[in-house]
Formats: sequence, structure tokens, C-alpha cells
Amino acid sequence: MSEAVSISDEVLELTADGPRLIGARCEDCGNYVFPAQSGCSRCTGSRMQRVVLGTQGTLWAWTIQGFPPKSPPYLGDTARETFKPYGVGYVTIPGELKVEGRLTEADPKRLKEGMRMRLVTVPLRKDDNGRDIVTFAFEPVEGESP
Repeated sequence: MSEAVSISDEVLELTADGPRLIGARCEDCGNYVFPAQSGCSRCTGSRMQRVVLGTQGTLWAWTIQGFPPKSPPYLGDTARETFKPYGVGYVTIPGELKVEGRLTEADPKRLKEGMRMRLVTVPLRKDDNGRDIVTFAFEPVEGESP
């Protein structure tokens, strides 16, 4: 496998311990946001602290993306002949927030609200040096079944 690079170091860190999402927490009201931003969407405060978010949560809601999204903003394969459907969902990270992201599972029979999920990376495309550009996704925790 080729070396992987993050789609954005401001959103996703690749560490020896696994991928980590980068968010922010308002020092005034405690609200978490993802991706990180300079102002709070809850209290409009500007005292935001960079935080590394949790890596596990539960599936709150989901759907299957069955056709290629428009590009831009989508950076993956948009050719109908080679496009593979994928899951998209909201994962609740306990004590923090809900994160919208890609799911590694695309079979609706294998997904259910409330199932445990963990943060992983998936390849999006190659950069000019042949390295995999990866983005974040959530996969079901082993042993979970619908």
C-alpha cells in the first residue's frame, strides 16, 4: 500500500494510533463543532479551542448514496460506469457532537440506527506523487449486527 496523506490536516490527522478528527470546543458554552471553526454556532462566542474528537460513537441516521455526486465539491470517482454506492450517516460521538460522514458499509441490511461505529480512513484518490489521499469514514464495530 502506498503512503497515505490526509485530505486536510485541518480536518483529519493521521497518527500512529489511528485517524483523529479535528474539531473545536467553545470555551464560553462548551459547544463542540466539526470541522473546527473560529466562532461558536451556539452562543456566537469567539473563544474556540482546537480539540481532537472521539473515535467511536453510534449511528444516529443514515442513507445510501446510490449515484455519483456532482464534482466539485465531490473529489472521488464520478463516472457512472465505475462508481460504487456508499453509505452516508450521522455518528453521535458521546459527550461531543454528531458528525456527518461516509460509512464503509453500503448494504442497508447491515446498517441500523444505534449501532456502534468507529473512525477509519478510506482512499479518495491519488495525489500527483501517487500517494493515497484519504478521508474519514465510520465503520461498524466488529460483532455488531442489525
